[in-house]
Amino acid sequence: MQAVTTTATTFDADRVFAALADGTRRDIVRRAMAGEQGIVELSAHYPMSFAAVQKHIAVLERAGLVTKARVGRRKVVRTNVEAIRMAQRLLDRYEQLWRDRIGRMSALLDAPGTDITGTDATEDMHR
Repeated sequence: MQAVTTTATTFDADRVFAALADGTRRDIVRRAMAGEQGIVELSAHYPMSFAAVQKHIAVLERAGLVTKARVGRRKVVRTNVEAIRMAQRLLDRYEQLWRDRIGRMSALLDAPGTDITGTDATEDMHR
């Protein structure tokens, strides 16, 4: 897949889906979508070191899925909702592509005289 350029951002589908391939990172995105989360608070939810959670957040940040900001003394993580929407639109296009293909295959299989068993349907009728 290649990067998709928009006026606001560059969407790198490979990087986004690679980042979302990990369950911990998906959970971090989910928690950040529910509300601004501090990195320290986020790290308490996972059985790993604070540094490991920071690395997961860095992967998400490079993919454009989250941003970090300083709020007072806290570093907080916020979800980039537009990146999530762009990923969803890409998945929607693939889903429509496959639904169209399945529909065409179903129409072919349902067409009169179509035999998927490898024998000619007209021969079977005359036996």
